[in-house]
Amino acid sequence: MYSNDNLDGYDYLSADLERQVATATPHQLVLIMFSGLMDELVRAKSHIHAKRYEQKATSINRCIDILNALSSALDVEQGGELAKSLASLYDYAVRCLYEASHQLSIDKITEVERLMAEIEAGWREMAV
Repeated sequence: MYSNDNLDGYDYLSADLERQVATATPHQLVLIMFSGLMDELVRAKSHIHAKRYEQKATSINRCIDILNALSSALDVEQGGELAKSLASLYDYAVRCLYEASHQLSIDKITEVERLMAEIEAGWREMAV
């Protein structure tokens, strides 16, 4: 009678995310992206561990997409050196993820997690 299937991937979680994104400030959008990035990094490590390589590739690609979005959202003119430093860190994280994907390296993903957790903490502190 009731099914766990969702329609075209649409479920209550994605509806909530859409609501959050629609009403978010730019700062909140960055935090939402970081939350998604951190969740997907955990998934990527899990996929490598379980030898689910196709899903690993999907997770790594999502992480790279999020990092590219974070990088493209930076305003180097207003942000100056800080924005340039963040762009460099995001680029470094992308390179690490490419290496992690090719080498099936959980350690490389963990390195990205640590770096991004520090940056995310900085963004969260700015909200206070």
